[in-house]
Amino acid sequence: MTALDARPVTTPDRAPRRALLLRLPEARWAGLALAAFAVGGLLVLVGAPAWTWGPVLALCYAAGGWEPALEGLRALRERRLDVDLLMVVAALGAAAIGQVVDGALLIVIFATSGALEAWATARTEESVGGLLDLAPTRATRLVDGGAGAEEEVRAEDLEVDDVVLVRPGDGIPADGVVVDGAAEVDRSSITGEPLPVPARTGSEVYAGTVAAGGALRVRVTRPAAESVVARIAELVEEASRTKARTQLFIEKVEQRYSIGLVVATLAIFAVPLALGTTLDDALLRAMTFMIVASPCALVLATMPPLLAAVANAGRRGLLVRSAQVMERLGAVDAVVLDKTGTVTVGAPRVVGEPAAEVLALAAAVEVRSEHPLGRAVVAAARGRGLAVAEVVDFVAEPGVGVRGTVGGRRIGVGRAASPSREGNIRPPRPHEGSPHEGGAGESSPHEHADDAAITWVDVTDLDTGRVLGTLGIADALRDDAAATVADLTARTAVPPVLATGDRARAAGVVAGRLGVTDVRADLLPEDKVTVVEELRADGRTVAVVGDGVNDAPALARADVGVAMGSRELTVRAADVVVLGDDLRRLPWLLDLGRRARRTVVANLVVAGTIIVGLVTWDLVGHLPLALGVAGHEGSTMLVALNGLRLLRGPRRP
Repeated sequence: MTALDARPVTTPDRAPRRALLLRLPEARWAGLALAAFAVGGLLVLVGAPAWTWGPVLALCYAAGGWEPALEGLRALRERRLDVDLLMVVAALGAAAIGQVVDGALLIVIFATSGALEAWATARTEESVGGLLDLAPTRATRLVDGGAGAEEEVRAEDLEVDDVVLVRPGDGIPADGVVVDGAAEVDRSSITGEPLPVPARTGSEVYAGTVAAGGALRVRVTRPAAESVVARIAELVEEASRTKARTQLFIEKVEQRYSIGLVVATLAIFAVPLALGTTLDDALLRAMTFMIVASPCALVLATMPPLLAAVANAGRRGLLVRSAQVMERLGAVDAVVLDKTGTVTVGAPRVVGEPAAEVLALAAAVEVRSEHPLGRAVVAAARGRGLAVAEVVDFVAEPGVGVRGTVGGRRIGVGRAASPSREGNIRPPRPHEGSPHEGGAGESSPHEHADDAAITWVDVTDLDTGRVLGTLGIADALRDDAAATVADLTARTAVPPVLATGDRARAAGVVAGRLGVTDVRADLLPEDKVTVVEELRADGRTVAVVGDGVNDAPALARADVGVAMGSRELTVRAADVVVLGDDLRRLPWLLDLGRRARRTVVANLVVAGTIIVGLVTWDLVGHLPLALGVAGHEGSTMLVALNGLRLLRGPRRP
């Protein structure tokens, strides 16, 4: 028995689908209605007297019709016409003219359709909501940050900066950073990665994942309510409350359509009756029309597939905020990529041997910055054992740089106007490596095989305006960046755009390695917004992929903003959050969005075609009520089940 009460993420404890269906009240009422219909219909078939089958079929009407009737009456009180109420009225009308069995059949099929709709919704919610059950409920907390004894606590009681012990085979109880130990972590429930990934000191780990092959000490970075799995469930729940544009349009016309349907039904009843048709025939034709013309299938054509796609993406580490976003993903035909932290690893290093004083001053200012280049400067200073002084009056200007007061001197760190200015420190070539950490000798030649691939930043004494020195910082491409760009190029109408604040030469080197032909460099945050607006002006549906604060305006302006990583401002501005920084998932996500969009269109076509066909048959011929009921409710169930297929979606790359 381990100290943590965890279940392996690869075999979650979920109820079988059949058990899920039986838990739904809609399914239980539909089952009762079906059983009563089977018994009553059999008694009618064998010629039993009415007093035997009458009460049984009445039970069928009550079990299957009470809930839609109640909802319909509530809608009437709000001056809305509910389609469900029309179905109940049609069933009662059929019974009134002696078509008791046909009316009961309508109730049964209608109730069964509602149960399947509820089951589809529950399956969608369960597919991601079940992730919350994967996180352990108990944790082993190390007292005094590991210096004291162990104590077992509830995972929900863990606080930021607590240190927990994760033994081999245990689940990780909270999001955090490894401070000691090494293990292989199965993250498949969070990021969809099929293979475990190594975790060692400095690695980020997520609640609900499982460690194997070693023990870890993890410092908690987020409380349980803000963990990745909690955010997944929250975002999917939020998405379920949103409505796609297609759905909003359908609901907008639904009321007018329903009123028109009632008017048309009355006309179809009154006109033949005035022309000499019998009351029963006129009423039967009118009720059949009301049933087959009802827009139930059209209403269900949109949301089930989009929500299923949102849930599918969430299980693979792609948090899509709403059904509207999933719908827009299916239309994306232009992609704008940030450079640092998006197509590069986002962990650049200072190259060369800058003067200790210059590096220490730059690190003192950058220590409060969240930009990857700032973190590289701080890491280089600490790697050389330099003291990082306190900074006051710190100010960050996204896309420009940072400034602050260090030891009474106002110091600014920002992009160099020219890499050849006086005071620059050219980093050595790879074969001229330096011995200290962050030097070129320990960097991959791929990082700075060309000086143009280096980002240059000036360290300036703002009181005198003198440039104290210039630091060169290099970043490496992600291993999967070039392949991802090629996949995106194959899926979009225009080639991907690389939009970066870096200088043109450095951006050009990176673009050449990626195969990107459209490069926009030296951009401020507002310039990136301009790039997005230009593409949208050309009629493109634009997705922007970024990871930093300076990307937030462009993410917010794009049709779809995709955030890499978990920086708070970037995540808030984005429509999609990519957990695990796996760039390869972007083409997969576009494929999923397009499949969802195609499914919505197919559902609308199928539902519309069946409605038009059945209505035409009823108006120009004689459509049997039972066949009309089967066709109408069958199309409703068909579109609901078709949407569920997106819970599996396209295969991951």
